[in-house]
Amino acid sequence: MKFGSHVSIRNGYLGAAKQAAAMNAAAFQYFPKNPRSLSVKDFSIDDATACKTFCAENNLESIAHTPYPTSLTPKSDKKKENVVQSLKNDLEIADACGSIGVVVHFGKLINDHDPLASYRLMINMLDEVLDEWKGTCKILLENTGGKPGTIGTTLEELVQVRHLSEQQEKIGFCLDTCHAFASGLWNGQNWDEVLENGTELGYFEHLKAIHFNNSKYAAGSGKDRHANIFEGGYIRLEQFDQLMQTTDLTDVPFILETPKEVVSHRKEIKLLQERWG
Repeated sequence: MKFGSHVSIRNGYLGAAKQAAAMNAAAFQYFPKNPRSLSVKDFSIDDATACKTFCAENNLESIAHTPYPTSLTPKSDKKKENVVQSLKNDLEIADACGSIGVVVHFGKLINDHDPLASYRLMINMLDEVLDEWKGTCKILLENTGGKPGTIGTTLEELVQVRHLSEQQEKIGFCLDTCHAFASGLWNGQNWDEVLENGTELGYFEHLKAIHFNNSKYAAGSGKDRHANIFEGGYIRLEQFDQLMQTTDLTDVPFILETPKEVVSHRKEIKLLQERWG
C-alpha cells in the first residue's frame, strides 16, 4: 500500500517531496500555493520540475489540494471567475510537479427550491476550467462529510457530475474516509456494499487518491473532524482492514490529513506500514 501525508511547501515543491521521502512515505499531498487565497501564483517552473524528477527517481506519487476558499458553487460571478483562474493555476502547478491530480471539494446547496442548481453550476465550472486543459493532471472530486442526505455525500452524485461534464476524462475522484464515515456513506460495517455499488457505478475505476483519516465522531454524525488512525477515532482498525484488503485500492495513494500534534505523521506512516505495508 502507498502511504503518505500532507506536507508543507515552505521549502518549495522539491522541499515538500524531500520531506515526504524523509518520512519514508510513498506519496504526499501539498497546497500548490497559499491555502487561504485564490490569488494566482507565479511559481518557479524549475522548482516544480525538480520536484517531478525527484518523485520519479524515488517512486513518490503526489496530489495537490486546492486552497480553502475554492468552491465549485460560488455565490457571485466575481467569486466564480476567481475560482476558475485559481483552479487553472493549481492544475498548472500540480502538472509541472508531476502530480496525479488536484483535489476539489464537492459543492454546496445554493438553492433550496432548485437542488439541481448546484449540480448545474458545478458542471459548468468544471467545463470552464478544463475546456482548454491539455495536461495529464486531473481534477479530483472529493466526497463531503455532511449529515446523511447532504449534497456530495453519495457516490451517485460524484459519478453523475463527472458523467455530465463535457471534460469527464479529465476528472477523477478522491475518497475521504472520515467524510464517508461522517456522512453515513460508510458506517464501518457496510464496506462490501459501498464497494459493490461503487464498482457498478464506475466510481472506483476513476478513484485516484484516498484521504486516510479516522473520525472523532460516530458514523452518520455529519461532523467532519479528523482523528488519528490508531487512536482517538470511531473507526476501528478491523474496519480499516476492509479497505486494505480491497484489491481495487492497491495502487491508490493513502494520504493522511490527521492531527500531527497528537501523533507525528512520520510515526503514523511507520505504524501504517507495519500493519498494512
